[in-house]
Amino acid sequence: MNIYLLQAVGKWLSLIIVSTASLFGLINTDEQETVVSNQNESKNLNVVNTVIEHDTEYNYNSSLPSNVQRTLVEGVDGLTYTDKETNEEKVLISPVTEVIEVGTGDYGEYVGRLTGYGPDCPGCSAVGNVACFTKDRTNHSLINDGIYYQDDEYGEVRILAAANNKFPCGTIVLVDNGIMEPFYGVVLDSGSSMRNAWAEGQVWMDLAFESQAAAREGNATSRNVKFSVQRWGW
Repeated sequence: MNIYLLQAVGKWLSLIIVSTASLFGLINTDEQETVVSNQNESKNLNVVNTVIEHDTEYNYNSSLPSNVQRTLVEGVDGLTYTDKETNEEKVLISPVTEVIEVGTGDYGEYVGRLTGYGPDCPGCSAVGNVACFTKDRTNHSLINDGIYYQDDEYGEVRILAAANNKFPCGTIVLVDNGIMEPFYGVVLDSGSSMRNAWAEGQVWMDLAFESQAAAREGNATSRNVKFSVQRWGW
């Protein structure tokens, strides 16, 4: 038989055998055996980690209402490790003491009435000055300086008038009347109507606007308003 014909028949038979074996799972060309050797199986870890719980410090502040408590510094647990062979101890993370400020002032949650006013209201200052001095003892004009005040702690806040014999100048209040978005206000103004209301046990605050017309359209006038004191005075 021709040698070339025998070689062709041999290749053809080999192809049939390999194809048949693969079809019936006799040969798996996808799987490979992998051997992993653990080089550390005879080694011991001679280090002990220890967690050091952080301390907590309480600061008491009469400017905060008794219902307010805030964290000034977040506490962080520390971490050390000790080498069991040398007894050497090293600090990985130093603990941080948590500082919590606790209010001891008057309870600060009230429900009352909110209205709006502008610097052109009857009896208001002709130059728009509010009744209180600012923290740095300067006058604030609703006409020249606007209806917002830049507070050191709370940033830009709205100006409120309130009974300053109960809510002293600089008092920060979170106001929620269910109509406007809740906002922070600072007591920088006052009025006899609000002082008289407080004398009868009622809370009435007045929110400053650019004008009386703006106040009428400002959705401020409402009852059952939640007043949450965040800070008493400056």
